[in-house]
Amino acid sequence: MRNAAAATFNVLNFGAKADGRTDSAKAFTGAWVQACASAQPASIMVPPGRFLVGSITFSGQCANKAISFEIQGTLVAPSDYNILGKKGNWIVFEHVDGVSIRGGLLDGQGTALWNCKNSGKGSCPSGATTLLFSNSNNIFISGLSSLNSQLFNIVINECQNVMVQGVSVTAAGNSPNTDGIHVQGSSHVTILSSKIRTGDDCISIGPGTTNLWIENIACGPGHGISIGSLGKELKEAGVQNVTVKTVTFTGTQNGVRIKSWGRPSTGFVRDVIFQDAIMVNAQNPILIDQNYCPDNEGCPGQASGVKISDVTYKNIHGTSATEVAVNFDCSPKNPCSGIKLEDVKLTYKNQVAQASCVHAAGTTLGSVQPENCL
Repeated sequence: MRNAAAATFNVLNFGAKADGRTDSAKAFTGAWVQACASAQPASIMVPPGRFLVGSITFSGQCANKAISFEIQGTLVAPSDYNILGKKGNWIVFEHVDGVSIRGGLLDGQGTALWNCKNSGKGSCPSGATTLLFSNSNNIFISGLSSLNSQLFNIVINECQNVMVQGVSVTAAGNSPNTDGIHVQGSSHVTILSSKIRTGDDCISIGPGTTNLWIENIACGPGHGISIGSLGKELKEAGVQNVTVKTVTFTGTQNGVRIKSWGRPSTGFVRDVIFQDAIMVNAQNPILIDQNYCPDNEGCPGQASGVKISDVTYKNIHGTSATEVAVNFDCSPKNPCSGIKLEDVKLTYKNQVAQASCVHAAGTTLGSVQPENCL
């Protein structure tokens, strides 16, 4: 009858030490190899304590399609940021199917690297993404916390059927490129009930993302929820069927944003709904920026080829930290079309905020403030 129960592999039995000093990467790899070879569902146990692990990759193809990481403790990145900083990734899952991560804290120890980057010295490594799932299917992440990531916190790349829920991301508001969750080249991804405080986008949506559902998110500090940046490449997959609902943006640089570089591209954005959002002093509550160019250095200065159509903003209320609360700066070559505003009320310093539309066409329904400029 042994087949009925999952096989359990405790990392301590493979030599892991919960002292925060001994590199336990080999022990984690050992537990993974056994779990991956198990014909029955397998569970990898990480008990309480701090486990130092360097860069680690968990690869498929496994004998079973149900491996669960049960993390009660904390995984700690090396304190010297150069160890991971040149590798680009800290914890990687690739070509896996049916993997779940439940609980746990991932401590990227990124503050020293942020300080290096913010000092303008220029000799800092780019840093490591804390958790990357690549070319994988049927992934479940629940109750995981990511703290002080060097770079992006969680990246979903080229995956199908991913559920992320109850995740907590914490990084300083001035930490560079610490996107909370980044999704690209993936379909049927759902992100629910998560709290993201970071120095970059709370959630960023890259090329080739389809059928993405985001709901019940607290965002801030951070740069908001962004589709893009798109149009970096000439040949680029589009983004479609994205729903973002029930989000509170608190003191963020942006609210709901679509951004593309001003250069030729085959990319597009279509069938997007931003619904039931509350803005609390967000700087750019509703923004389409097709002349995206951070720091205004080396801007392409051309018309964006990214075609943006059928984007709905419904039941979005709150306060803007700037006078222009709705800003559609679209491409002169490919104007935004099918923009819908429904029941929008944004104020600036207790006054009606302003709207700005360039190369944007669409309709309004219900009460819309600031006044419609479409």
